[in-house]
Formats: sequence, structure tokens, C-alpha cells
Amino acid sequence: MSANHSSCIRLVNAQFYAWHGVHQEEQQLGGKYEVDAELRFDFGPAAATDKVTDTVDYSRAYDTIREIVTGQKASLIESLAFRIAKALMERFPSLDGVTVKVRKRNLPLGGLCDFAEAEYLIDRS
Repeated sequence: MSANHSSCIRLVNAQFYAWHGVHQEEQQLGGKYEVDAELRFDFGPAAATDKVTDTVDYSRAYDTIREIVTGQKASLIESLAFRIAKALMERFPSLDGVTVKVRKRNLPLGGLCDFAEAEYLIDRS
């Protein structure tokens, strides 16, 4: 009888200052962005060996996220979530899938709102 299992590593509320947005003022002044990333893969081998070489190194995943968020400007948080998810899947072949959430604070809405959030989920086919 085979056991059914799943595992993941989550990076929660990684924070960056970046210059994204539809409006020119947003791109000039910048703002606070937050990212959650759920990295889905079988970490059973890493748990058995206790070696970082047998898992997804989350410091490298964080560096990937930082590179995307603080790099090329985007108008939409949807674009950022998509770029991050695609980059993580490309850089970590052992991933079965990722879910990325990007939150934007300081919204130009003319009213009160904590944040806007875009979520992108991708699985390896």
C-alpha cells in the first residue's frame, strides 16, 4: 500500500520597496510590495537526509523573488505574480507547482483599503 502525501515550503510576507504601477506617480515614488510563495514538492528525501542539497533552498527562492520584484517595472501586480511563479518553476526543476501572491500597499483608490492582492498558481504538467 502506497502512502499519499504532499509537502511544501512557504515564504510568507517577503517585503520589498519597488516602483510598479499604472500611474506615473507610483512608478516615480515607489511603494511597498509583499509576496507569499508556496513551493510544492516532495521534501521527503531532504527530510530523510537533512541536507539542503536535497531540497529547494528557500534563500535562493527568496533571491529569485527579490530579483523579479525589484527588477523590471510592471504596471500590474498580476504581471509580478506571473513572472515570479514562472521564474521559480524554471529555476527549481524539482518543484511540482507554486502559488504566488503579490500584495500592493498604498493604493491610489481615493479611499481606505489595506491592500490589493493578485494570486497566480501554476503546476507542472
